Amino acid sequence: MGIDYAEITALYERYGKMVLRRCRQLLRDEAMAEDAAQNVFVLFITHSERLHAEYPSSLLNRIATNHCLNLIRDAQRGDPAASDWLREVATSEDPAPRFEARSVLKRLFGLHEESTRTMAVLHLLDGMTLEEVAEETGMSVSGVRKRLRGLRRSLIELEGK
Repeated sequence: MGIDYAEITALYERYGKMVLRRCRQLLRDEAMAEDAAQNVFVLFITHSERLHAEYPSSLLNRIATNHCLNLIRDAQRGDPAASDWLREVATSEDPAPRFEARSVLKRLFGLHEESTRTMAVLHLLDGMTLEEVAEETGMSVSGVRKRLRGLRRSLIELEGK
């Protein structure tokens, strides 16, 4: 899917605000979200030959979600490239409920494939239907449903401990 300057400019003008909103939602830091949104378009250009952009908004949203989740994961692992703020939030032992929720999510998502985390974010946070998530991730609706059920069972088990 070769892409030229005019096409990327049109995509940025049309979907840039949507991508930035998604990055803000996940990162909760304006400067990092702006950087991440720019990087989403760089990733789009870099990998344009391998991408199938029948629905560019869905593709860009998925790239933004994965990129931001990767930034958060890298911060949790202590990656020196992660910002100090994100590393502090991701690894904080603060007992506040917000951080307790992050701790539970970290343990929960550690039990499942990364693609399951993406499915959960798309369905539970973004409000996409199971059909939309299935289309976005290239899985069947029953496969998505099964993964989300497994995630729910794991959460119930974690809460019981």
